[in-house]
Amino acid sequence: MNEQSHRADEPREDNAGSQALGPLGRQEFESLLHDIVRESAPRMFAVVQELGDCEDGAVAAWGLAFEDRADVVSVNGVSRLSARTPGSALRFFSGGSRTRARLIWPEGLS
Repeated sequence: MNEQSHRADEPREDNAGSQALGPLGRQEFESLLHDIVRESAPRMFAVVQELGDCEDGAVAAWGLAFEDRADVVSVNGVSRLSARTPGSALRFFSGGSRTRARLIWPEGLS
């Protein structure tokens, strides 16, 4: 390597007086990790089964909506499934003409 060229990851003598960037401090690193978790967290949803016309209802399953899929677990723990979208999982919880399944997103509930 001649004096005119250098690798990008090698320190240069003309930069020797400047302060090098070191690793993040604990607080900055924790903040970065929290941002990563916030941005990649799946959204939780419930699959609710309604019986008849406002006769009865219950939570049949809980799910996590990821960017590329939804993972769902029945409340009794017997059934687990992965679907393309939360809505596409509903067909597994609908039954007959009197039982209708729908999604409820608890993040908006208070």
